Amino acid sequence: VLAKEIYRISVERCMSSMQAGTQMIKLRGGSKGLVRFYFLDDHRSCIRWRPSRKNEKAKISIDSIQEVCEGKQSEIFQRYADGSFDPNCCFSIYYGDHMESLDLVSSSAEEARTWITGLKYLMAGISDEDSLSKRQRTRDQYPSCQTFDEADKNGDGSLSISEVLQLMHKLNVNLPRQKVKQMFKEADTDDNQGTLDFEEFCAFYKMMSTRRDLYLLMLTYSNHKDYLDTDDLKRFLETEQKMTNVTKEHCLEIISKFEPCPENKKEGALGIDGFTNYMRSPSGDIFNPEHYQVNQDMSYPLSHYFITSSHNTYLMGDQLMSQSRVDMYAWVLQSGCRCVEVDCWDGPDGEPIVHHGYTLTSKILFKDVIETINKYAFIKNEYPVILSIENHCSIVQQKKMAQYLTEILGDKLDLSSVHNDDSTKLPSPASLKGKILVKGKKLPANISDDAEEGEVSDEDSADEIDDDCKLMNGDVSEVVENIAKKKLDSLIKESKIRDCEDPNNFTVSTLPSSGKAGLKSESNLFCLSRANRQKKTMKLSRALSDLVKYTNLVKIIVSSFSETKAHQILQQKPAQYLRFNQHQLSRIYPSSYRVDSSNYNPQPFWNAGCQLVALNYQSEGRMLQLNRAKFSANGNCGYVLKPNCMCQGVFNPNSEDPLPGQLKKQLVLRIISGQQLPKPRDSMLGDRGEIIDPFVEVEVIGLPVDCFKEQTRVVDDNGFNPMWEETLVFTVHMPEIALIRFLVWDHDPIGRDFIGQRTIAFSSMMPGYRHVYLEGIEEASIFVHVAINDICGKVIAMPRGTAKPALGLKGLFLRNPKQASLDSHAAGQLHRKHSFSSHILRRTASAPTKSQKKNKKGFPEIAFDTKDSSSAGAGEGREVEAASQPRFVETEYGKPTSTNNISIISLCVPLRDNHIRNDV
Repeated sequence: VLAKEIYRISVERCMSSMQAGTQMIKLRGGSKGLVRFYFLDDHRSCIRWRPSRKNEKAKISIDSIQEVCEGKQSEIFQRYADGSFDPNCCFSIYYGDHMESLDLVSSSAEEARTWITGLKYLMAGISDEDSLSKRQRTRDQYPSCQTFDEADKNGDGSLSISEVLQLMHKLNVNLPRQKVKQMFKEADTDDNQGTLDFEEFCAFYKMMSTRRDLYLLMLTYSNHKDYLDTDDLKRFLETEQKMTNVTKEHCLEIISKFEPCPENKKEGALGIDGFTNYMRSPSGDIFNPEHYQVNQDMSYPLSHYFITSSHNTYLMGDQLMSQSRVDMYAWVLQSGCRCVEVDCWDGPDGEPIVHHGYTLTSKILFKDVIETINKYAFIKNEYPVILSIENHCSIVQQKKMAQYLTEILGDKLDLSSVHNDDSTKLPSPASLKGKILVKGKKLPANISDDAEEGEVSDEDSADEIDDDCKLMNGDVSEVVENIAKKKLDSLIKESKIRDCEDPNNFTVSTLPSSGKAGLKSESNLFCLSRANRQKKTMKLSRALSDLVKYTNLVKIIVSSFSETKAHQILQQKPAQYLRFNQHQLSRIYPSSYRVDSSNYNPQPFWNAGCQLVALNYQSEGRMLQLNRAKFSANGNCGYVLKPNCMCQGVFNPNSEDPLPGQLKKQLVLRIISGQQLPKPRDSMLGDRGEIIDPFVEVEVIGLPVDCFKEQTRVVDDNGFNPMWEETLVFTVHMPEIALIRFLVWDHDPIGRDFIGQRTIAFSSMMPGYRHVYLEGIEEASIFVHVAINDICGKVIAMPRGTAKPALGLKGLFLRNPKQASLDSHAAGQLHRKHSFSSHILRRTASAPTKSQKKNKKGFPEIAFDTKDSSSAGAGEGREVEAASQPRFVETEYGKPTSTNNISIISLCVPLRDNHIRNDV
C-alpha cells in the first residue's frame, strides 16, 4: 500500500510538471531542431506546444499515442552524429495510424524521465476499455472540459451567448437563434446572469443533444413511461437486439452501470440519459464484441486462411525516394500484420542492408530489421509471422544474413517441436504459435550435401520493376535527385491506379465466365505469369537456404504474383485459380507502376482464395480500411478462416450464381440518424465553413454478384443530429467474405465531400439498433437498425413505384409496444395521442429535417413477395406473381414473432447485374 501511494505521488508530480510545461528541442531530420514549449493540457487529454502556426490544432491526443521510446532509438535521431545529444535527455513519441514520431531533446535527464513516466501512465489509463468507452461514447450527453475551453474564447471561465452561437456553428448545429437563446436562458440559473459556467453549459448541452430517436424508441418499450423498468428492458433486448436468456439480474446490472440518476438506480429504472449511455456504449456498437478476440478455429492448414500481409514493409512513403525505417516493422506487426517483406542487398563493411533496389530510398541495416522483428513479432498475438525475404546479396553477405537470423531469432525458427499429422499439408496457425517462418529460396534436393552454395531461379518481385521505374545506383547528387523527383512526378501523373473514394466506380468488376474448358493442371497457371520470360539464376548460400524449412519440406510453394498477372489469371481461369489456392499459398504484391505506394483492391484476390494479399501499409485509404475490416473479424490476429467452399470442391467466384441451391442473406439496413458529424477535413474554411448537408452511402463489397451500393436522401444544414429514416436492402450470396462499408458525405451542388467511413465484415455485424462509429473521428456516428433474413429463389423485377417503404421509428412509436420488432412489424399503424411525448420532444433541439429527393437514376426495381393477406397493411403493397417466389425462413437470430413479418422488405432497390462497371 505504501509503495502504491509513493508511486501515486510520484505520478502526480509528473503530471503537475508536465502541465506546467517544459522547453524542449524538436528534431526534424536534416535541419536544425526547433525550440518549443511543450505542456500537458488541463484535462490531461493531449500534448500541446507553442509557438506554432497551427494554433489550437498544435496538439497530439493521448489516445493517439502508440508508444514512448527512451533514448535515441528513432530513425530521426540516427541522422545526427554521435555525441550531438545526451541519450538520457532524448525520447520519441510515436502517434497516429502511421506511427509518426515526435522526437524531443530535453535540457536534463530528469525532465525526460518525467515526461516518459507521465506519458506511459496516461497511456495505461486509457487502455482500459470501460474508461475509454465511457469517455468516447457519452460525450454527446456530457461535453468535455476541452469543448468548453475551446468555446471560451476570452478565457474568463464562462460562455456568453455569442460564444455559444459560435460553438453551435462549429458543431454543425443549425437552430433558430431564438431557440438557442431560450435554452441558454433555461440553463443560466446562477446569480451571474448572461453567461454559463461549466455545469450550466453541461445542462445546456444536454438539452441540445437529447436524442429524439432514442427517446421515441424508449417510449415504445416503456408503455409511454419516461423510463424502462427491468421487464421493459428485457423485452427490448430480446425483441430488438436479439439477445437470448436475458435475466432480470442482467437488466439491473445495465441500470447500475449506465443510469446516472441515483433515484432511478434505486428504483431499478433506466431513464433517457441511462438508455442513451447504454446505446452509445460498446454494448450498442454494430461490431460484435466477441470478435475483439480470436473466435475462429485455428487448427486448419495455413492455406485455409487469409493472412494479412505487408509489401515493402520498411518504406515510409513512395517507392522511389522515401525513407526506410525499422520502426515500420514494429508498427505493422503490432497492427496485426503477419507477413512482412525484407529486401536485402549488399551493404558497406560486409553488412547486408535493406532498401528498395534500383531506387533512391534510404538504407537500413538488415541486423536492425531482424532485431526489431524479434522484439515486436508477438507482442499483440502469438500466431506465426512469415518473413518474406527478397535476397539480392552475395554469398558472403548471405552467410551474414543467416548468422543474424539464427542468433537473433533463435528458437523462434526451430520447428522441430511442431506437430503435423498430415505431411502433405501445411501446419496450422495454432501449431505454429510463437514461430517465424522464413519464406525465400531453397537449394534443390539433388545438390550435394557438401556444397556450400548452389544456383536457384531468381524470380521475384524485384524483377518485376519496370525499366521506367528503375533509377541508377550511385551517389545521390543534387542533379540525380532532381531527375528522380521529375521521374516520380511523371509516373504518378501517368498512373491510373489510385487508392481513393471513387463515387462512380463499384468495388469489383463482373468478370467474364471462364467457360467449361479448364486447365489440365493447376501448375499451368504459372504459364500465364512466366511465359516468354528469359530464366534468371542466382547463387544461394546453404546457410540461408537451410532456414527456409516448412514450405519446401512439404513441397508446397509460396507463389508470388504481381497484381496485374494475378488479375489476368483471375479473369481467364477463376475456378482453377481458386482450386490452386486450396492447397498452396499465393502472395499478391502491388504493380511496379504504383510508385506513389497506392494500393490495389484486395477483394478480387480474396474472392479467389489468395492468402497473402500484400498492401502498402504506409498508404492510408480505402484499401487498407477494407483490410482492417476483414481481419478485425477474428480478433485482429492476422488470420481469417476462408469459407469452406473455398477450401474444397469447385467454386467460381465470378459466377452470377456462385452457390446454386444455397440460401442467400438479405441485409435490411434502416439508416435512422447521425450524431456530431464533422465538416469535411479538407474544407477550405475549416470550422467557419457552411454547415454540412449529409447523406449516408452503404456499399456491399464481396463477390462480384454481391457488390452494390445505395444511399439515403440528403438532410440540409444539419451535421449535429440529422434524421434520415430510410431503409436500404441488399442481397448477399456469400456473407462470409462480404464487407459492409458505411460512408458519410457532405452534399454539394458541384459534387460531394468525404466526411468519414466505417467498414466491417458482414459476419461481425450485430442485429437490432446499433451505432456505427466513424473510424478515426471521435463522437461521430450514425444510428441504424440491422436485420438479416435468409432468402431463396430469384429476384423478380417489377415497375417502379409499386413498393412501399417500411415504417421508421415514428411508426414503431405509434404501434402497440408489445408487437414484434422493427424488422418484423406490419405496415399497419395504430393512431393514438401522445401529448406527453410530444411535449418532451418539443423541448429537445432536433432541427427540422429538410430533404432533397433521392435520385433513383431510372434503375428498375424489385419487390419481395409478402403474400400475407392477414396483415394489417397487406393491401398497401402490390403482389408479384412468379413461378418461383422468394420465401423467408427462420434466421440465425431466432424465429420471427409475427405472421406479418416480411412487410419491411417490400422495398425498392436497383438491380445489380447490369450496372456494375468493369473497374477493379
